[in-house]
Amino acid sequence: MKTFRRILGYARPFSRFLPEYMLWALLAVVFGVFNFSLLIPLLNVLFGNVEVPQNLEKPAFQLNVQYVVGLFNYHMYGLIKNRGMEFALYFICAIIFCFILLANTFKYMAQRVNTRMRVTLLKNLRSHIFRKYSELPVAYLNNQRKGNLINLIGNDLQEIEFFILQSLESLFRDPLLIIGFFIFLFSISKTLTLFTLIYLPLSGLIINAISRRLKSGDGLKLLGSITSLTEETLSGLRVVKIFNAEKFVQNKFEALNTEFRNYLKNWLNKREMASPASEILGVLSAIGIILYGGHLVLSGDTGLNASQFITYIIIFSQILSPAKTMANSISYLQRGLAAGNRIFEILDTEIIIEEKQNPVRIEKLQEEIRFDKVSFSYGDRRVLNELSFSVQRGRTLALVGPSGGGKSTLLDLLVRFYDAESGCISIDGFDIKDLKISDLRHLFGMVGQDTILFNDSIFQNIAFGKENATQEMVERAARIANAHEFIIKTEEAYQTRIGDRGMKLSGGQRQRLAIARAVFRDPQILLLDEATSALDTESEKLVQEAISNLMVGRTSIVIAHRLSTIQNADKILVLDKGEIVESGTHESLLARGGMYKRLVDHQSL
Repeated sequence: MKTFRRILGYARPFSRFLPEYMLWALLAVVFGVFNFSLLIPLLNVLFGNVEVPQNLEKPAFQLNVQYVVGLFNYHMYGLIKNRGMEFALYFICAIIFCFILLANTFKYMAQRVNTRMRVTLLKNLRSHIFRKYSELPVAYLNNQRKGNLINLIGNDLQEIEFFILQSLESLFRDPLLIIGFFIFLFSISKTLTLFTLIYLPLSGLIINAISRRLKSGDGLKLLGSITSLTEETLSGLRVVKIFNAEKFVQNKFEALNTEFRNYLKNWLNKREMASPASEILGVLSAIGIILYGGHLVLSGDTGLNASQFITYIIIFSQILSPAKTMANSISYLQRGLAAGNRIFEILDTEIIIEEKQNPVRIEKLQEEIRFDKVSFSYGDRRVLNELSFSVQRGRTLALVGPSGGGKSTLLDLLVRFYDAESGCISIDGFDIKDLKISDLRHLFGMVGQDTILFNDSIFQNIAFGKENATQEMVERAARIANAHEFIIKTEEAYQTRIGDRGMKLSGGQRQRLAIARAVFRDPQILLLDEATSALDTESEKLVQEAISNLMVGRTSIVIAHRLSTIQNADKILVLDKGEIVESGTHESLLARGGMYKRLVDHQSL
């Protein structure tokens, strides 16, 4: 039940909900039980089995059922004596209606508190999950299926709402209701009530055996796989169509969908078994009570009369409903707890990129960025091998070389998406692991080959992360990035929504928006990762001009496959298999006639 307690912990402090809920629930139970206690006098009046005492005495106050029954009988006998049996019947019916009205009013008030707690708990849990997503290291997210992560904040939370939070009411209220009914049953006949308790342990064992088979972790994983495949197919629909792979992805989806259907069918069959099992047990219990209670009434030895026995049967039948609800709730909990375990598996994930307790604060780059014997591996594959180099403030460093040489990894290490296995990366002499992470990343602006835009307006994409941005500031950034001209031609200019991942824009337009976003941030260090690699000639010219505008006065580290774009770099490093094989300016590297010259010659063909 650790998972259950952790889920409820998101509704803390419980003082906002629990006392009020318990008050309304208790009042609803009390008036509900008292309402059924009126059946005995009602039946006695209908059967004409009422003997009015000669001397009526009002009972002394006691906090128990007998006092309430005695007080009611005192008033009822007085009415029968003064007004007759028919008026007493009206009186009993009026009291029953009032008790039902009060019981349901208090039940509704308890439900309102429960609803308030549910929505608060879900809000807090959803916020915690999203906050964890934003804090998780890139390395962890790269090893996860996006569909599974989306499923957690969608379907898994629905599982918790439907199968845990909807069960809370029955788990809190129904035990009180059952206890209240049993108190009254004991007041009617201790012998008969003790007899009924024989059946309850047997019912509980059978329902518990069924409930333990209803865990649904595998089903939720399958649903996550379905979500992930759907998201991948929609994102790569162009590729699917151009490769005529519609049938392939359809078959893949059908296999997952069929597996999930078979799992769900088996799970539902097991779940539905709990309801008929509890109902059959309830009927067997009722038959046993009728046989034994009928014997007690007919023998006349226990003081149990017909009106009391009929009332007893009616009240016992009311116990079956909350008992059945509790049994179903226990079985439902298994599915909700499986979802909770999946959620807490993510929430408990360790943040690998840790910040020191008293980090060094840094506001700007003063001198240089330095890599000193830096090594890094992805699992067993060594990507960087003791790299050492530096970038002076205001200079441009270009990284070139074959794919897989470790160029992009260098940038990821610099902004601490990953941490180096050995060696040191420093800024102005400070190890970046000693710096406050938010200060470190505030120094950088990044434009990559995979342009990441959001389904929002152009304005919000350029001003991303800054809440008090003005129109003037955004337009200035767009002009520097050569984006203003195409922006004002869109439907709503800067308020135009660009669709999922900016799909309403061309590749060159998306890239210029990404550059405008970097301009708006006004970073001191600019990271460019093949920013023009996927553009046509015209778009490349506009984007390259925008990049040149952005690089003015900044320290820049540029990864480029099109070597014509880095001829003016202050230094060029040629990386191959995680090592620096050449270093120098464009002219000096050409004169050397090594790998760099071969790359240039290859692109000139």
